[in-house]
Amino acid sequence: MADNSRKTSPAEFLNQVRTEARKIVWPTREETVKTAIFVFIMMLILSIFFLGIDSIFGAIVGWLLGLV
Repeated sequence: MADNSRKTSPAEFLNQVRTEARKIVWPTREETVKTAIFVFIMMLILSIFFLGIDSIFGAIVGWLLGLV
């Protein structure tokens, strides 16, 4: 089990949080726009792909039910 003999004080905890928060690197506006466009394109491609798969399976199930 973890060693709980040393507790972190609230002030020390907040100091550690501030130190870690300074390490955050935010993306630029250009990077954010490029990523959003990439996500939109991938979403479009995948939605068309899954529409095709769903249509194929729907046709197969319809054909199988027509045999009964």
